[in-house]
Parts: sequence; structure tokens; C-alpha cells
Amino acid sequence: MDRIDRKILDLLAGDSRLTGEQLGERVGLSPSAAHRRVKALEESGAILGYRARLSNAARGNPSTVFVHVTLTDQRQATMLAFEKALAQTPLVAETYLMSGESDYLLKVLVRSDDSYERIHREILSALPGVQRLVSQFTIRTLNGGE
Repeated sequence: MDRIDRKILDLLAGDSRLTGEQLGERVGLSPSAAHRRVKALEESGAILGYRARLSNAARGNPSTVFVHVTLTDQRQATMLAFEKALAQTPLVAETYLMSGESDYLLKVLVRSDDSYERIHREILSALPGVQRLVSQFTIRTLNGGE
């Protein structure tokens, strides 16, 4: 990966809808050369995919809740069972395996027409291996979020 590839990645991170022509113009390549570089970055795994950023209104005006999860133990089987079940939970927007006091940190989006109590009781606490959940509700999102 060279300087031009890094510039392409930076540009696409800011606007994934840029065309090969636009990318080429900004990094000093022809549109076809820029397109080839993007394809190579996708094939190498540097670009994992593209997605739309939706407004909170389009997502049902969700509240964001960060949930620290502590498992009963850190055996591989326990962690794999938890992660497999969690992958089937669409309310969890992001998941991080953590060091420190909790094992995982979840970013949960709670639609305005749903109840976090229900999500906590029926979904999160029912995941395999969960010993403890600590929830923190956001007040406001900064730095580009809604």
C-alpha cells in the first residue's frame, strides 16, 4: 500500500460514492487507474464494504445505549457461544471485545417505539454466558453523529 492507496482510502472514508473519475482527479491518476486501485484495495481486504449513513429519523429515532457485558468465564466455548448468539441480534450496532473490567462493549440502538427494559430482560440477559450487564445511556452524540 502506497501513498496514493492511503489517499484513496481517506477519500472513500469521507465519501464512498466518489466515482473513479473523481478519485483519479484528486489523486493524480486516470479514472481507470483509480478504479483498478479501488478494486485491488477491495480484494486485499483494506476496503471491507460500503454503507449508507442513515439519519436518526430514518432509523426510528433510536437512543444509543452502551452496554458493558461480563461473561461467566472467558473460556473459548463461552465466548464463541456469546458471539454467535449476538450476531443474530440486529439491535446491536457494534460489538467490541474489551480488556479490563468487562469482556464486551455493545452499542445498542433502541428505537423510540421499543423499551430498553424489554431488550435488557428478553434479549441481552438471555445471551449465553452473560453474568452481568452494565448499561450507560447517551445524552448526546458529538463529532458528526446525530
